[in-house]
Amino acid sequence: MKNRVTELLGIERPIIQGGMAWIAESKLASAVSNAGGAGIIAGGSAPIDYLRSEIRKCKELTDKPFGVNIMLMSPNAEELAKLVIEEGVSFVTTGAGNPGQYIAAWKEAGIKVIPVVPSVALAKRLERIGADAVIAEGTESGGHIGQNTTMCLVPQVVDAVSVPVIAAGGIADGRGIAASFMLGAEGVQIGTRFLASDECQIHENYKNAVIKAKDTDNAITGFYSGSPCRCIKSKYTKQLQDMEKKAAPPEDFEALTVGSLRKAVVDGNTDEGSMLCGLIAGMINEVKPVKQIMDELSEQAGKLLGIDF
Repeated sequence: MKNRVTELLGIERPIIQGGMAWIAESKLASAVSNAGGAGIIAGGSAPIDYLRSEIRKCKELTDKPFGVNIMLMSPNAEELAKLVIEEGVSFVTTGAGNPGQYIAAWKEAGIKVIPVVPSVALAKRLERIGADAVIAEGTESGGHIGQNTTMCLVPQVVDAVSVPVIAAGGIADGRGIAASFMLGAEGVQIGTRFLASDECQIHENYKNAVIKAKDTDNAITGFYSGSPCRCIKSKYTKQLQDMEKKAAPPEDFEALTVGSLRKAVVDGNTDEGSMLCGLIAGMINEVKPVKQIMDELSEQAGKLLGIDF
């Protein structure tokens, strides 16, 4: 398929893998890129040396384009912004902030800039300062979320900007892709579906939780603090929600949340770990290789849209 997203990123299929912190690393990113999409390595708050190593590993595993996600609220965001230039990354996606201070340097280095946006206002602002495309992410997504739904947000962003719009949030099969394209998107970003892939390196306990999750097995924490985050429902999310209702002091939240993602991803601790996951998990029932997932997504979307996807 050829459109503005595939041409912008030099990929065969307009499918981007989500930049999931602690999850999106070289093995998963390279598998998505080798299958014709655009893989992403998550920056998060990981050490710079680790991220440099992951970028270089990914280059050994694929000769296709891949990107890096930078969470702008991370303490090492400035270092990571320089690292992607040094390592010649193809594109950058950003979240949790405004990447304006870095865009000029990235574009001078030939790096495409694709921010994640939860609103029309931010999409318009980032287009003005040089974004090459935007990812309109609905509240259905896993991890940190906004309030608008994908179906409502995407067409409004499409109408407001002239750069390509990539839809994200609640997309796990070809039907979701086709619906996104009907709303005006020219690509999709998918995260949760790739949690249940052979190449995803999360602990088996986490993968099994995704597979077993029903449509109601999700929870939002951080709602009252202004930093909502969507996860699989667990003892951890219930404890956080109870603390929020009681207005517990910030140090209590910090004691519970620091290291929680690692507990889920690395240790497989589903009681104390933060299992980031989107609302679409109820549709995911099997672990498959990334290539098979990508082929199934493309085949179903192509049939529905009547195109060679």
